[in-house]
Amino acid sequence: MRVRPLRLITFALFLILFRLAPASAAEAPLREYRLRLFHTHTNERIDIVYRRGDAYVPEAVNRLDQFLRDHRTGDIRQLDERLFDLLHDLAAFVGKAGAEINIVCGYRTPWSNEFLRETTSGVAAHSLHMEGEAIDIRMPGVATARLRDAALALQRGGVGYYPKSQFVHVDVGRIRRW
Repeated sequence: MRVRPLRLITFALFLILFRLAPASAAEAPLREYRLRLFHTHTNERIDIVYRRGDAYVPEAVNRLDQFLRDHRTGDIRQLDERLFDLLHDLAAFVGKAGAEINIVCGYRTPWSNEFLRETTSGVAAHSLHMEGEAIDIRMPGVATARLRDAALALQRGGVGYYPKSQFVHVDVGRIRRW
């Protein structure tokens, strides 16, 4: 009779351990990816977790798309999520993980792009800003040349350097520099 209760206890312990192991693995916290941004034209700020583990947070991505809208027209476009990862990784690469990034320009409508082409220099006719694949930035406390060098080192796309205007263009297109 003693053998039976021992088997029952062993079986019960096995079940408990079997059930606890997957549960604790599933409850392990996922790595959070956060962006802190300041838009230099709208004076808006956003501090948001846009990704957990490998999954983008849809509501956060929508808020980022709205934040990075064309500041001239108010038009919103769905941006390439790789841009958010690029900004996150760029801040970490320069030793400023979690620091605020200044946004000079996010999405641009074709109208805004043409307006800039007519009033300034160095604006591409087929800018990736219009595709939601480019962003112009600066980081307080980080020299623009250092930010450029970090973006080049990451090799995630195009990097434009504008020292007079004190910003760096980054995009997720083909790797190139200017």
